[in-house]
Amino acid sequence: MEYQMIAPEHSEQVLEHLRRNFFADEPLNKAAGLCQNGSSCPALEAHCAEAIQHRMSVMAVDAKEKGACKIVGVVLNGILKPGDTAKALSKLDCNDDADFRKIFDLLHRHNLKHNLFEHFDVDCMFDVRILSVDSCYRGQGIANELVKRSVAVARKNGFRLLKADATGIFSQKIFRSHGFEVFSEQPYSKYTDEDGKVILPVEAPHIKLQQLYKAICAGDQDEKKQSL
Repeated sequence: MEYQMIAPEHSEQVLEHLRRNFFADEPLNKAAGLCQNGSSCPALEAHCAEAIQHRMSVMAVDAKEKGACKIVGVVLNGILKPGDTAKALSKLDCNDDADFRKIFDLLHRHNLKHNLFEHFDVDCMFDVRILSVDSCYRGQGIANELVKRSVAVARKNGFRLLKADATGIFSQKIFRSHGFEVFSEQPYSKYTDEDGKVILPVEAPHIKLQQLYKAICAGDQDEKKQSL
């Protein structure tokens, strides 16, 4: 397995991987009925394309797959600055996809309520946005390696803080194994509308959103820098 930085020219290959392995199965997307496996979701693809433009993302490539390179895992990372989340929330009303709005209204409002910028007094964060592995390659440690390399990318670029909105128990477990800590949580059963109806009926075993963080510094020797 080879690990490479994702460049803008890889965008279509990365999106095709996500259409087949992430878009339909991610817990919130599935609860909202956002899209079908293999299908396109313009709003979500635009969200992914924005992260790719930041050039902080990593992919796992199987170079032996039928003589060609196949993307089998990705972690999409972005740079988050104060005010970005509020701007994104304000733009949601202009989005035509009601299911997309439902998901990101939860994520944006939760992040605004539990403000990592204020708590840690930082002016930017390394935002781990999407972690995905091809269903045929799971159980081989690829997700762990992608997170490990993301931490190395963050450190190399001088970030003091990483964050991740982990929506399912598997990603939550992976992040915590790499030193991420829980800053806040939102049980899905308590995220309801004015009539008390659950807005996103997420299936078990996924029961809550976790906002996780990892603080790093230049002298942190817990993980060594890697060449990517």
